[in-house]
Amino acid sequence: MVGDEPGEMVGDEPVELVAHDPAWAGRFVEQRDRLAAILGDLLAGAVEQIGSTAVAGLPAKPVVDILAPVHDLDTARGAVPALAAEGWLYWPQDPAGGYRLWFLRPHPAARTHHLHVIAYDDPHARALLAFRDALRADADLRGRYARLKRRLAAAHRDNRNAYTNAKGVFVDEALRAVGIDPPRRDVLPE
Repeated sequence: MVGDEPGEMVGDEPVELVAHDPAWAGRFVEQRDRLAAILGDLLAGAVEQIGSTAVAGLPAKPVVDILAPVHDLDTARGAVPALAAEGWLYWPQDPAGGYRLWFLRPHPAARTHHLHVIAYDDPHARALLAFRDALRADADLRGRYARLKRRLAAAHRDNRNAYTNAKGVFVDEALRAVGIDPPRRDVLPE
């Protein structure tokens, strides 16, 4: 179930995977430049597309995940009003914990984008990029992950949190294989 206000989103949201859509890259680019303009000097690096929509050939929930690495998370909180003015809904009760500022758009019940504002030197930011890059570079890993996602989506069709958490062991193993110590499992985009 998804509510209308921050804090009303719960884990029993449906999991609906779709085939990779090349238009996701364009949806990311549309937001990237706007986000760079809003966040400006707060950014410590490039705004990046992350998660399954950033990997050609992977099925995904049709929600484009975006990473905005910032110098300081506390200072970045000052950008919440400017992001809200651009249609980003800040989710202060982030289910993953306090390492990021998490936003969605346009509405909890009809999300098209997630924005993860994370300190550039936080291990979560490094893990998000490393997992994406590993999937892009390794066709076997990508295929195994696609099969796992389909299996888990069928098993946890009505519980997004269970679906996300069940992918944790795979994600952790993939990160270790590329020399990254995994942070908490509940941090990677679905």
